[in-house]
Amino acid sequence: MNTERIDQVEVRAAKHAALSDPSRLRIVDRLTLGDLSPTEIGMALGLPSNLVTHHLNVLESVGMVSRSRSEADRRRSYVHLSDNALRGLTPGRVERADRVVFVCTANSARSQLAAALWSTRSSIPATSGGTHPTGRIDPGAVAAADRHTLALHDEAPRALTSVLTDSDFVVTVCDSAHEELGAIGHLHWSIPDPVRIGTDDAFDTAYDELERRIAELAPRLAAS
Repeated sequence: MNTERIDQVEVRAAKHAALSDPSRLRIVDRLTLGDLSPTEIGMALGLPSNLVTHHLNVLESVGMVSRSRSEADRRRSYVHLSDNALRGLTPGRVERADRVVFVCTANSARSQLAAALWSTRSSIPATSGGTHPTGRIDPGAVAAADRHTLALHDEAPRALTSVLTDSDFVVTVCDSAHEELGAIGHLHWSIPDPVRIGTDDAFDTAYDELERRIAELAPRLAAS
């Protein structure tokens, strides 16, 4: 498995290196819309034929493009973007989990919103807990969920120790909880505490940041 991951990283690195040249990036951009002959590429980008050949050879060497002969004029060829040309260009590491546990200090806002948001993005179960839970979900978090038509889980704040198992994937969403837990957490998202500020804007900012991060994580977290 480790060898496979190293190989995948090397393939991604080779593609990124190929696209580090602006001309090659422009060629790939154009090929996402349709096939082009080398002559058409040269005309579109204002490049001489020898440079077009060089750039296409580099892209072909990393599996991003392929070439085929024209069925009409066999002296002519067309360049195609490979099916997997863009695969792996974004971060590709995948983690596995039976359940996701979002953690903040009081378990009254960020972690509650995160668990509810996660349920809209993934079939992997999620819950939340606090290192020092308070007595209720903060009204600001409830109001923020209402503004975004998000159904909060019907759970009062709970101590992390009462919900955490060895197989959980732990995401801390506040600095205090992260620094208290240390190595227990898998991921940390440093999101300012909206309760401390208390405004709608503060809660909406926290909500938006949680939503963005969850949208990025959910496709890369697979069920065990």
